[in-house]
Amino acid sequence: MTREQLLARYRELVLHRLPDRARAEGWVVTADHCFGRIVLDHAVAGRWYDVLDRRRSPAFAQLDDDRLAAAVALAERIDAEGDPLLRRLDAQSLAWRGKPATGGR
Repeated sequence: MTREQLLARYRELVLHRLPDRARAEGWVVTADHCFGRIVLDHAVAGRWYDVLDRRRSPAFAQLDDDRLAAAVALAERIDAEGDPLLRRLDAQSLAWRGKPATGGR
């Protein structure tokens, strides 16, 4: 995929597809910004705002090509595996922030 295709796919998955499925299927996370947090954190292996400029929006557009491709691949994997994977990824994202996994967001 080209960078523009990756950016479009990221937007589609994180802002629309995953939140829509999550609400319909009762996943642990339902808000688009939470999906963004989880996917971005895993793309940079830590709190995304420690790596990317939180004042520059959108944050995902700041990812280099390799990290952007990894973010899209992870979002695709969440779409394929659903809530069980999402729970694990959310717990790790929250742990990077020093917060306990809550089981619901």
